[in-house]
Amino acid sequence: MIQLRNITRATRTDRGGRTCHAAIVSRELGVPAIVGTEHGTASLKDGQVVTVSCSGGDTGFVYEGRLPFGVTRTDLKEIGRPRTQIMMNVANPEGAFALSFIPNDGVGLAREEFIITSYIKAHPLALLDYAKIQDAAVRAELDKLTAGYDDKAQFFVDKLAQGVSMIAAAFYPKDVIVRLSDFKTNEYANLVGGRAYEPVEENPMLGFRGASRYYNPRYAAGFALECRAMKKVRDEMGLTNVKLMVPFCRTVEEGRKVIAEMAQHGLKRGESELEIYVMCEIPSNVILAEEFAEAFDGFSIGSNDLTQLILGVDRDSEIVAGIFDERNPAVKKMIAEVIAVCRKKGRKIGICGQAPSDYPEFAQFLVEQGIDSISLNPDTVLKTTLAVLEEENRLSV
Repeated sequence: MIQLRNITRATRTDRGGRTCHAAIVSRELGVPAIVGTEHGTASLKDGQVVTVSCSGGDTGFVYEGRLPFGVTRTDLKEIGRPRTQIMMNVANPEGAFALSFIPNDGVGLAREEFIITSYIKAHPLALLDYAKIQDAAVRAELDKLTAGYDDKAQFFVDKLAQGVSMIAAAFYPKDVIVRLSDFKTNEYANLVGGRAYEPVEENPMLGFRGASRYYNPRYAAGFALECRAMKKVRDEMGLTNVKLMVPFCRTVEEGRKVIAEMAQHGLKRGESELEIYVMCEIPSNVILAEEFAEAFDGFSIGSNDLTQLILGVDRDSEIVAGIFDERNPAVKKMIAEVIAVCRKKGRKIGICGQAPSDYPEFAQFLVEQGIDSISLNPDTVLKTTLAVLEEENRLSV
């Protein structure tokens, strides 16, 4: 982190690519990030004033001193609305109301992870097993977090529901697609009390994550708390604009198991207009798109993981970061294929990955394929909307 006057103004890391965890969290907070510098953090000194620029495409720059900058202003009255829905990726509930005033068609990706790490901070299973915890330090930290709660698990439910409802209410009645938790095991382990419940994996990115956790006895009780929170948002708070999305679903059978698990906790597909989507981020999701379309109401392309798995490139590695490119013909071919299947099957298809936020030409490619919606980082909504309008006008000629 680069500190100016004790305020975090930018993130700089030695490791990671542009879709690594540090980059994603920084985007969610609206903080510039330069990742994968290898030796960059050692070159900065405490109190040093620098200017960080992430406006130059794939390459970020750090300049000595405080440099002047220009601001481009856009008159929103002059921007039309494209046929393709332009949605937003939103993680921080506190910023949702302000973001809702940017011209948009809803939230295509509301992540639970930011809410859990910032507002809850505790592992759900540690809260459920509070009475059995022997570690005095963990119990003390849980006590501090859950002050006023005799039922520690209810703390998790209430805080998660509160965070999601703030986003859903800010954008109501527009759709808000909430992705169920997709921490990796090493990230879950960093939550208070988490190390007692998480295995140590050599490659957490391909391990016990996403859909595989929800029905597994190792985590099913924790997933039940997520379901209780989402049911509270929809049923008690009346925010039925919330749709739910299952991440990293490897097989159709796994998808059906998750849907059944959700139904056991009162989240029944089709009941009270509940729609359940699946992230399309594994090659199997594309190859068996017709079968997945029978189980789910729609797809959202996660281009970060999909690119990683199609090209065999670790998205967290700065060494091979130059190979990670969603514009690769293999990636574009699979994306075009799944869009075509969804149009054929009458299923909704959108994208919430990083690619259209970084590359306006990629957004135009998606429009050409007939995608229903594109979900973007808030700071790229205006420029991408203009690119989408340009492409739609071109196609209509």
